[in-house]
Amino acid sequence: MENYESWKDLLNPEFYIKMGGFWLILFIIFAETGLFIGFFLPGDSLLFVSGIYAVEIVKESIGSTGSDFLDTSILATAVAIAAIIGNEVGYWFGLKAGPALYKREDSFLFKKKYLFQAHDFFEQHGALAVIMARFLPIVRTFTPIVAGIVKMDKTRFLIDNIVGAFLWSFSLIFAGHYLDALFKNQFDIDLKSHLEMIILIIVLITTLPLIMKFAFGKKKKEEEIS
Repeated sequence: MENYESWKDLLNPEFYIKMGGFWLILFIIFAETGLFIGFFLPGDSLLFVSGIYAVEIVKESIGSTGSDFLDTSILATAVAIAAIIGNEVGYWFGLKAGPALYKREDSFLFKKKYLFQAHDFFEQHGALAVIMARFLPIVRTFTPIVAGIVKMDKTRFLIDNIVGAFLWSFSLIFAGHYLDALFKNQFDIDLKSHLEMIILIIVLITTLPLIMKFAFGKKKKEEEIS
């Protein structure tokens, strides 16, 4: 895992943790919304696996506090801040140049359909979309841009942005850290040895709502047409 082996490594959270640690994790979280090109990078799984490695990550980057709880809190707080900044940049971009995106051609890093999906999600859930989108891959990348496009109140967006970022970061990172400890102590199972299965489960859980929305949404449109 210490060296890049194939494109598959780009989908493996452990690759980023081993290669770049603390600072690379923060950049990826920022890029996912701030640069709106990170939708293909691991988000939820990266945070969960980062929680498993939290103490090691903090120790190697800024030095351990000697407390697992504090080390994990430092990592979760830093990730939340990176997520907040990313969303604010995405919002600003949507406010300034967002409408032009609807005319932009698709590319490897940009898919217009994701922008429409985020817009529909925002229209359906309103201001809460900023908080809820944090837990949905792809949608969280484009929701702040849509919020900027529709000129959502800046203060309201900032509040929802902060709440969503901290809920997302702390829930996943602490879940990874303490579930790893629980499985070690109670079942003598090291989650680090089962990361592929864990990542697969997380991907299925986080993408299921999108798949259901797409499937039922398509069915509903067909019924309306008929």
